[in-house]
Amino acid sequence: MASKNTGKTVKGGEKGKTKQGSVEKSSDAGEKQSNTRHDVVVNEREKKKQTFIVRTIWTLIMVSSFLAILAAGQFWTIIGVLLLQIGVFRECINITTQRAKIEELRYTNELNWWFLITTIFYLDGRNLIKNYLTNFVVSDYTSVIAIKLVLHHKFICYIMYVIGFVGFVASLRKGSLKFQFAQLCVTHMTLLLIILQGHCIINNILHGMFWFVVPAGLVIINDIFAYLCGITFGKTQLISISPKKTVEGFVGAWICTTISSFALVYAFSSMNYFICPVSDNFYSNIFSHIECDPNSVFIPQVYRLPTFLIDILHKEYIQVKPVYFHSMVIATFASLIAPFGGFFASGLKRAFKIKDFGDTIPGHGGITDRMDCQFLMGSFSYLYYETFISSHYLTLGKILQTVIINLEPAEIILLIKSLMSYLFKSGIVDETTYTKVVNAF
Repeated sequence: MASKNTGKTVKGGEKGKTKQGSVEKSSDAGEKQSNTRHDVVVNEREKKKQTFIVRTIWTLIMVSSFLAILAAGQFWTIIGVLLLQIGVFRECINITTQRAKIEELRYTNELNWWFLITTIFYLDGRNLIKNYLTNFVVSDYTSVIAIKLVLHHKFICYIMYVIGFVGFVASLRKGSLKFQFAQLCVTHMTLLLIILQGHCIINNILHGMFWFVVPAGLVIINDIFAYLCGITFGKTQLISISPKKTVEGFVGAWICTTISSFALVYAFSSMNYFICPVSDNFYSNIFSHIECDPNSVFIPQVYRLPTFLIDILHKEYIQVKPVYFHSMVIATFASLIAPFGGFFASGLKRAFKIKDFGDTIPGHGGITDRMDCQFLMGSFSYLYYETFISSHYLTLGKILQTVIINLEPAEIILLIKSLMSYLFKSGIVDETTYTKVVNAF
């Protein structure tokens, strides 16, 4: 009996020890798991902290660069926009050409860049050459090559496009035809959405830096307030392809952006550097002395107040610049329509299963991730300006361009003699000066 009891006791003890051991093992495992979770949380916090620091630094770099380019003048601002267009085009094309690299399809990348150069030259080449030409005409120097490029601009562009078309057909390969034609369509769609709208932004700069700075600034401001209002009040999802976007953030940003537009107009509408269109001041900068007759929207007008406001303000009339009303329209577009450029980009990224378009800007992704709304905003600003604000008038630069491009040398000489004759008969030029100029030819 004793031996049996002892045996039972031993077995019971072994079971107790086993249970205790398993408890200790589970305790150790739980402790290790807890430590692992703690390490993950710490690492995640450090990662977020590092990302925030990098993102903040590069935000400051981008803002500083933007202000520096604005101060450098219209010429360098246009160059900056062209470089941004090229950067966005490169990022968008790169995500669709991976198969071309895998299958070693020759000239796919080269053809994309050729079509890009052709499109930029067609849309912006003429204006840039004409402004360049005017500068040298004033300096008593004429560029024959520039004149020829302007005269035959459309034909040159057509020949460039035909070369690209022939190159594409010659590069076709059996087994990859569907991909190659799809790639051609993607290239042309990218050129339409990016380069064409970028051309509108360049025209905005030529109309006056105001029409570039204010729309671009309102998009940036709207993006900031959409984030702030979203994390503060956001509850209702706005669109499925961008889960973090909320209706509350969308509407709140609209109100805040509209109010902010008044501040931007107040800051820039009184400075000639921003409101004067580009004519002979193509190479000026913020320190240059610029004079022009401002567009009427920048001149204060008298408006009669509605009856209910007269009783509140005890004033019947107010004096305000019409540009303030136009800025409300631009702010509304920047808040309600321009964000859909970002939603479009989000859908494109989801279609190709990528997080960002690139890693050009540390902490921010690619250039496209920052510029996706700006192109849509730029095209609207251009069309709005041309429709409701533009006042077409002749300038000395435009007249010189017309004369040089359209008249033969003999006709230019005849024009000079005719102008001198007019000035002499009007009493502006004396007979001696008139005779010297006429006899010089």
